Amino acid sequence: MSARNEAHRWLAAEPDDDIRAELVELIEAGDVDTRFDGALTFGTAGLRAPIGAGPLRMNRLVVRQAAAGLVDHLLNEDSRNATRGILIGWDARRKSDVFAEDTARVAAARGMRAILMPSVVPTPVLAWNIAPHGCAAGVMVTASHNPPADNGYKVYLESGAQIVPPHDDKIARAIAAVDPTSVVLADPDHELVVRLDHAASDDYVAWAPSTRLTKGRVDLTFAYTPLHGVGGEIALRAFAAADIARPIVVDAQFVPDPGFPTVGFPNPEEPGAMDAVIATATEHGARLALAHDPDADRLGVAAADREGRWRLLRGDEIGWLLADHVIAHTFGDDRLMVSTVVSSSLVGKMAGAAGIAYEETFTGFKWIAEAARRHADKRLVFAYEQALGYLVARRPPDKDGITAAIVFLELVAELAAADHDVFDRLDDIARRFGRHVTAERSVALSPAEGARAVARLRDRPPSSINGRDVVAVEDVPAASLVRMFVRGADGEASIRLQVRPSGTEPKVKLYGEAVDEDPSPYLAELATLIT
Repeated sequence: MSARNEAHRWLAAEPDDDIRAELVELIEAGDVDTRFDGALTFGTAGLRAPIGAGPLRMNRLVVRQAAAGLVDHLLNEDSRNATRGILIGWDARRKSDVFAEDTARVAAARGMRAILMPSVVPTPVLAWNIAPHGCAAGVMVTASHNPPADNGYKVYLESGAQIVPPHDDKIARAIAAVDPTSVVLADPDHELVVRLDHAASDDYVAWAPSTRLTKGRVDLTFAYTPLHGVGGEIALRAFAAADIARPIVVDAQFVPDPGFPTVGFPNPEEPGAMDAVIATATEHGARLALAHDPDADRLGVAAADREGRWRLLRGDEIGWLLADHVIAHTFGDDRLMVSTVVSSSLVGKMAGAAGIAYEETFTGFKWIAEAARRHADKRLVFAYEQALGYLVARRPPDKDGITAAIVFLELVAELAAADHDVFDRLDDIARRFGRHVTAERSVALSPAEGARAVARLRDRPPSSINGRDVVAVEDVPAASLVRMFVRGADGEASIRLQVRPSGTEPKVKLYGEAVDEDPSPYLAELATLIT
């Protein structure tokens, strides 16, 4: 079928006026090929794309197809999943509520119980509730930290972990078998559509203080922002339950707003995203500022030194601080720590020095959860990835910015009691293990261009970078990653450079790490080699 005929078929089925109008414009302009030449790939983060018309954008037809494929897969795996059901949550992004509602109605029409959260929730709250409700899977409608125009569809396993192979491939095949224009929906009040009350969020808030590792009130002055996302109310309640002083909030960013009017890119890692919370902290004489991304599964931190100079902490630095705190306050030879291939190597060294089992996994928290599952005889005490994702509890097996904030605040309070700050602790860690310096860059390339660039680098690696010999090259195909070791100033292969295509954005990511040396110049030259 031609793209134009397919577009007309989608137009007849499209339920939303705004998407219909967009599709009419595309048809009249003869510009449908770019929207109908393929479909969104169901991968690491489920589905994620800008909202718009056609199978290469997020819209209700795409969501209905995804929901139908997921339900078909679950029922095919085990007929008992029909009564176990699927737990569905959503954030405040554009169309998240109707995407969630359609998912529930599709599930009910196919004979599966659909359990809807009562209102917008952070992703960690949805993931945390899957196992207690005995559900076969969970769906979170969110684009996490992506740009404002995007939305997404993330799928969780019964444990609250993100999907891993072979589940993702099976679900993708089941989705591909569904015609998105003819998915049947049950009535909104169908008996299989269950609507929860606020006890699900209340239970999470009541549990959150159990992640603390020290006792006593955390009486800090700090600023906080949820960056127009859905984490604000739950975070404040969780802080209060954990006996942490109420933060100074950025009022203009506290209420969920899908337009994200004060930030161009609602990701705490991005330059400028935390400017408002830093300004608020400065105005009130605070030296600490925290931010959650829009679905509150990531934690960003900025801190001021004793001279009042502010700096964003890199994701690895937050990971080092949390790991050091966890090591100091947990005990037993059954402990396990996990991080990813693109995260700093330092946490592995810290774990080894403490006699704690450690594993390095592929990029993505789904692999961290899988490592914890494989080490069922161990007690996962900490896991992280450098993209501001932290896990400080065994439940759920996914990143959680809210409980990470609780533990981070208690470690800052412990430092303050000894007249120290986070920079003092980072210096102490450097004295013990060497000053690890990490850096990142990205190069804007389409997914296909990015994959080809990484393949070229793998097949024809450079012999030197920035005037230093490339000592070794490792290919990690399962992670789509190329790792190179460059001779450092110490004469050893102490500079680690890594390249991989992003799993969620049209870019290639580059990561560098060195001991007592800045890897940035090496990343800069490496970036020129892939463009």
